[in-house]
Formats: sequence, structure tokens, C-alpha cells
Amino acid sequence: MTGMARNTRIVVVGGGYVGMYTALRLQKKLRRDEADITVIDPQPHMTYQPFLPEAAAGSIEPRHVVVPLRKVLKRCHHLTGRVTRIDHSQREVTAELAAGHVTAVGYDVLVVAPGSVARTLPIPGLAECGIAFKTVGEAIYLRNHVLSRLDAAATTIDPALRRRLLTFLVVGGGYAGIEALAELADMARYASRYYENINREDVRWVLVEAANRIMPEVGPKMGRYTVERLLDADIEVNLETRVKTMEGGHVVLDDGQSFDTDTIIWTAGVKPNPMLENTDLPRDARGRVECTPELQVVDTPGVFCAGDCASVPDLSKDDPDAKTSPSAQHAVRQAKTLADNILAHLRSRPMNRYKHDYAGSVASLGLYKGVAEIYGIKLRGVVAWFMHRTYHVSRMPTWNRRVRIVFDWTGALFLGREIVSLGQINDPRADFDRVAGRPSRPAPEGERPEPVRNPPPEERISAGSRTA
Repeated sequence: MTGMARNTRIVVVGGGYVGMYTALRLQKKLRRDEADITVIDPQPHMTYQPFLPEAAAGSIEPRHVVVPLRKVLKRCHHLTGRVTRIDHSQREVTAELAAGHVTAVGYDVLVVAPGSVARTLPIPGLAECGIAFKTVGEAIYLRNHVLSRLDAAATTIDPALRRRLLTFLVVGGGYAGIEALAELADMARYASRYYENINREDVRWVLVEAANRIMPEVGPKMGRYTVERLLDADIEVNLETRVKTMEGGHVVLDDGQSFDTDTIIWTAGVKPNPMLENTDLPRDARGRVECTPELQVVDTPGVFCAGDCASVPDLSKDDPDAKTSPSAQHAVRQAKTLADNILAHLRSRPMNRYKHDYAGSVASLGLYKGVAEIYGIKLRGVVAWFMHRTYHVSRMPTWNRRVRIVFDWTGALFLGREIVSLGQINDPRADFDRVAGRPSRPAPEGERPEPVRNPPPEERISAGSRTA
């Protein structure tokens, strides 16, 4: 067994929570030359998503919420590329690498952890106008975009255009939507004090949620408290409401409301990575890979899976059909069990079953505001906000990133938020092309154009004027 294990090839598909934590534990536990580990991910870093709202709002430097894989996984091989196919019958993974070519990577043990993507719906205009909130790039874009809407609104006297620029829509009332909404709304209203002709009340934030409650993870009572805090912050909350269309930024809701906006943030759920459709692995009706309690793929020896894309039995519940939810809490804990079970697989030892009792949830509702439910104890306000920060900084990989985040918070506490928009990063060659007399280049794939209409030439803004 030792001779076979020496050359074992372990391939990890995905460098997110499961992929990075699994590879990190394996490189610590494997004996030297016992196996080779290769991690494949489109990005060279792991993103700690619970901190994206604070990164977007300027409380944390965006680079500090990502962990460079090559720096952390020193005993692993790295391939920056996108896995497009898994053929277990041939024990082979196909990947499109960053250099542009396609390669096949063989494996003896496979970890399938590509995670999830935003779940979209066939709503007219969504593909053209919506922006998700799952990556650090999207967080940076939204920060710059929201602040640029304030800049644009301060330079027009057209009331309709002004309302459009200062109206922001968030679709989805889960953790991601509520925290992004609360942090960005806090930032926008904080920034409004530095504009002579924009008042705090001019900035309009709208939440649309199809269910009859928000953040179901914290229970009905805490959900109602969260709605009350959002309403206190002048955020419009629309429950049991759906978006019918958003073509050209003109939003129509199914309750008859309609308005124009330049900002549509889409956080209405996730779905397993579409790459899983190009595999021969067993999947359930929701498209997730079917797993045993040991995090092995059903009837597929040598293949393990966990995280958002995995259908894992929830042994903490009495229901035999219950599955673990797609959350960071499960992903981090599953990675530990998964890594230990790979070691057991290599060394012909018994594997452990994954079981994690629900400990609770924490969520931020903006600066100094939060909700939490820990082992049945419900907390609100600044205490819950502090617990949110404490818990997530303790979960952040590496002391390097933890220390940097604490320094960011300390600086923001004494020096205030940063409210600078660096919109030039969306089109860094614009000025060069203009000077060189070349037409503007098309925006890179994945970037959203800035849908601001230029005001008529007859408009004039006088210095010091204020618009009601």
C-alpha cells in the first residue's frame, strides 16, 4: 500500500472553502512523497465571502478578504484555469488554463468542490442590468458603481435622472442580500454628507424578496426585528413580491410598483456550478452531487465532494431525507472531515461520517447593528454586530489576513469610512485611447457598462446649489 500511495495523484477541483481547507489540511497531514496534490481554480485566491459586504462598504481592504492559494498551499501544485469536464471512467479532469490552452489532468483521488454560482431567473433585463455579489471583483465594482451614481446625481438638475441615479435595488433577502444592502446603504448615506446637493433622504434603497420573511436562518422573531431595523434606516422592504421585468433599468414589480434605477444587485439564491453537467457523477434533482455521510460520491470510489455543490445527508436531523444547507459553516467543517477521510482512504483505515449540529447564525445590519442566534440565545444590536465580526475574523484563514482585517477595522473606527470611487479600473485605457485618437475599447467580459445618460447641454449646475 505504501508503494502505491507514494505516487497517488490527488486533484482538487475548486479553491474555495472546501478546496483550500482540504488541501491545507492534506499538506499538513500527508507524509512526504505520500501523494501529490494539484488544486485547479479559475482564480489564484480563495475569497472569504462573509466579508464581501464590508469590503464593498470600505470597512475592509478588498485584498484582505482573499487568500492567495500559492502562498498558503506551499506543498501543492496550482493550475489557474477552469475545469470544464470530469470523466471518472477515465479518471481524468479537463481544464481550460489561463494561458488559453486545454489540458487533461489524471487523478487517483478526486475532490469535487467547484462551489456554486448565482441562480438567475428568466426575468427580462436581468442579464443586461443585474450584478451578482459573490466575488471580490463584484464587491469592488459595486462600491465604485454606487459612489459613481452619487457623483453623477450631483451633476444633474433633471429630477427623473436624479431619482434613477439615487435609486438602488437589491433582489433577495438571504444573508448575502441583507448584509450587502445594509453595508452599502450605510456607505452611501455616509458619503452623501460630502455632497452639497444630495441629502441623506434623497438616497433610496429597495429590497425585494419573494418569500414572506427574510433571513430564515435566524428564525421568524429575529427576521421581524431585522425588517424593523431596515425600515428604521429608511430602506423599503417588499416581501412576497417578485420582479416582473427590469429592461433598461425600468423595474416593474408584481404588486404594481415601478421605478427606474441604474443599480440592480441580484442575490436571489445560488445553484451548483454548471460544470457538473459535464461529468459522469451521480446528481440529485437539484443538480448537486450525491454523497454519502463520509463525503464520498455515491458508488464512485476515490471521489469525494463537499460544499455548496454537494448533497450531503444531515445526520443532525431526524429526517432521513434532510441535506446540509449550502453555507460557509458547513463547507469549512466538511473540509476537515473530507481531508481526514482521504487520509483514511489512502491508508486503508475506517472513515468518519460528517455530522455538525447547528450552532447558530450571525449577521451584520450595517455599522454597529446586527442580529445573532447562538445555541438558541437571541442577540441584537451592537452585541450581535460585535459577535458577527469576532466569529468571522476567527474563521478567516491565516493569521496574516486576520491581523490585516483587525487593522482595517481599527483604522475605520478612528478615521472613518473610505468613500473614494476608483471607477477608472473598469476601463483603465479610456484616457490613453482618447489621447491616441482610438475608439473606446469594449468592456472586458464580465464588466457591466455604466448606464448613465448624459444630461442635456442646456443643464447648468451652479456651485453650492442644493436640490430638494
